[in-house]
Amino acid sequence: MNFQPLGKRVLVKRLEEENTTISGIIIPDNAKEKPSKGEVVAVSSEVTALACGNIVVFGKYSGNEISLDAKKYLVIDTDDIFGIIQ
Repeated sequence: MNFQPLGKRVLVKRLEEENTTISGIIIPDNAKEKPSKGEVVAVSSEVTALACGNIVVFGKYSGNEISLDAKKYLVIDTDDIFGIIQ
């Protein structure tokens, strides 16, 4: 994959949520909401606060989904990122 975001954007790979609740109930894939956290895999040259490998939290409906090498990613504006999980 070779993708360079432009402007103040980053490329994010969604992190999957657990498919079992604390009480042991299994949640089917079609009932799960899309997770709102992911790993930054590419950063625009204009972005200084984020780096590849950061785990970020973003808005539920943020970004535009794209497919690269048969994998799905989000291109997200940095204004839609709420913070970094450390």
